[in-house]
Amino acid sequence: MIKKSIITLFVTIILLTTIFSGCLENESEEGILGELVIAYEIKENSQEVDSNPEMLANYLTEKLNYDVSIFSVDSEGAMIEALRFGNADIAIMDAGSAWIGWQQYDLGVMAADLNIDGRTYYNANAWVRSESDIAKAFLDDDPYSDPFALLSGKVSCHTGWLNSVGMLLPMGFLIGHGYANIIGDPNDVETIRNTIYGFFNTNSTIPEIGTPYYGHSGALRCLSEEIGDVAFIEENTIEIFCDNDLEAENEVWCLEKEEYIALPVFGQSPSNSVVYNPSILDPNLTNEIAEVLVNMKNDPVAFDILNNILNTPGFETVNTTTHLGSYSTLISNIPGISAYYNDKYALNSTISSSIEKVRIAIKNTVGDGDSQIISDYLQSILGVEVSTYDLSSEGEMIEAIKVGNADLAIMDSSGAAWLAWKEFGLVAMAAMQGMDDRTYYNSAAYVKIDSSIASAYLDDDINTNPYSLLEGKTSCHSEWMSLSGMVSPIGYLIGEGYMENDIDSKNIDDLNATILNFFNPNSSIPEAGSSYHGNLGALKCLSDDFGDIAFVEEGYLESYCENEDEENNLDWCLNSSEYMYLPFDSKIPTSTVIYNPEKLDVQSRTAVLNAFISLNYEMYVENYSFAGKTYTGCYDISVHVIDEESDKETCGSEILDSIFNSAGIVRVTSQEHLSDFSDLISHIPGISTYYIEYFEILNEE
Repeated sequence: MIKKSIITLFVTIILLTTIFSGCLENESEEGILGELVIAYEIKENSQEVDSNPEMLANYLTEKLNYDVSIFSVDSEGAMIEALRFGNADIAIMDAGSAWIGWQQYDLGVMAADLNIDGRTYYNANAWVRSESDIAKAFLDDDPYSDPFALLSGKVSCHTGWLNSVGMLLPMGFLIGHGYANIIGDPNDVETIRNTIYGFFNTNSTIPEIGTPYYGHSGALRCLSEEIGDVAFIEENTIEIFCDNDLEAENEVWCLEKEEYIALPVFGQSPSNSVVYNPSILDPNLTNEIAEVLVNMKNDPVAFDILNNILNTPGFETVNTTTHLGSYSTLISNIPGISAYYNDKYALNSTISSSIEKVRIAIKNTVGDGDSQIISDYLQSILGVEVSTYDLSSEGEMIEAIKVGNADLAIMDSSGAAWLAWKEFGLVAMAAMQGMDDRTYYNSAAYVKIDSSIASAYLDDDINTNPYSLLEGKTSCHSEWMSLSGMVSPIGYLIGEGYMENDIDSKNIDDLNATILNFFNPNSSIPEAGSSYHGNLGALKCLSDDFGDIAFVEEGYLESYCENEDEENNLDWCLNSSEYMYLPFDSKIPTSTVIYNPEKLDVQSRTAVLNAFISLNYEMYVENYSFAGKTYTGCYDISVHVIDEESDKETCGSEILDSIFNSAGIVRVTSQEHLSDFSDLISHIPGISTYYIEYFEILNEE
């Protein structure tokens, strides 16, 4: 049965566990994990017991262990806006709305509601009368007779203006496969009307609501009464209106069932989608919500909710591509469809900033490029003034963001970003990728291949633990409080229980005692200027047989001691085969873009983030061959346009390289970018106090 329009629903999830530190400790005594807000379009009968959405709220409260509440919304456009700007995390919407959310704003689909036949889609068919030349061409087994080609010039019956099955899918199919040509402005959705009249017949019906030929029954009636030659309807429309056991139950205009012929399915219209924002909603919670929805069809308690509130027999887990992919392929061919949805829902397609000026704090030692270039670049996209100003330390940057003197900051120091998050409630928005596209680098530990530590690691004996053998050995650190040479590896050893630590200590000086008590009192924690200082110094410490293990930043051994031309290696290097890498799970985050969620509004932060991300799509090319010509300039891979006029240093790839020393910028949350690092350094005694003093943060309030 053709489903009635489903009641509009969307869910807003406030994931405090992924935004604020320590929220797990804030659970109530009842174990409630957080809040779940369902936005609901209230109908006239919403006060009736059977259709009251509070039933759904109560059900989800019990199943998800979240405090679920209801508030009303007025449109699916409001849902999309809420999802894209982070004010909501989940919504149930129709195929067109889900598609525009996916295509324009990277929203995803976790589940879909089921039709009465148990599927998550409707097949779209073109139905003709059995005596027509179109039907004969379909049935004649002649590979050269194409029934779709014969639709040209015929009178078509559509269900309504821009309906999915009745207009968008068939026209997307015909345009995409070259049967029909777009007539008019390709950026104006009204062009589809001219395209229909141009391919079919000017007498084709595009009915309005309330007219006799509107909807699926109307389009079939149009075909049956010989007003039109083809009707674009769902595959089961004839069964519903013209194939009932009692003839009296059929519509008076119905023909005999055998008088209708369906052409091959040309598309599928997805059922209503459970949409979410993958950049915001935690994957584990996403899966949990989908599981609860799917299990509702097996739960007798949920029957009334599915039947009276959601108007579906149940849900099925899907992903975005499988549910919307084929639909997207067709609907994308419709001229101006994206602009139509933006206008229909009053969406702000530019995601413009709501503030008049964006202020970005950058440490004055970052990169070699002119920071004014990034200001100009962002300003050209955002349409508002953008200023970057240099500060001498990450401490000043934290202060500026904290009090609102800057809107966001680009922090090179992982320690500072961690401090900003954990101590001052600032939030990560994006992270710089290294040249290997990672958003972290590793601390590396090296030992000699002939050592007992190496033997224990290589012997495949689970009873020999190389990390336990580190106790009593002489360690070579790059310098005091180096992240890769001390803080991260020591945090790892403490966290794994190899080293003992006074977790109540607030004195960073206790770290020395922790290291020397576990390793050897002769371990090297060098000062600047000494022979074993720095990453190379730590490697030299190991190579000279002074120490048994060296903690350095990854890449140093390969760069200075493993060159094919041995003359390029440092004179103290051993043969490369004499070193062995001992794995440590001690990832250190790359540079982080942070902001203050209490100062920077959602729309502005989203606009700025998208502007940063757009740097990834620009690549400077030289002598690039395209369409028979050679170009040199900034190539925008998102629109396949090459700008040959602008200066090289203003191209996205050059800005990333010269200013940020980065291969790209990616969206992150504080949790995903900084939590592993936080787990490591939280084991270091007095680390917060140390960083507050080190970065000279005066005002902690």
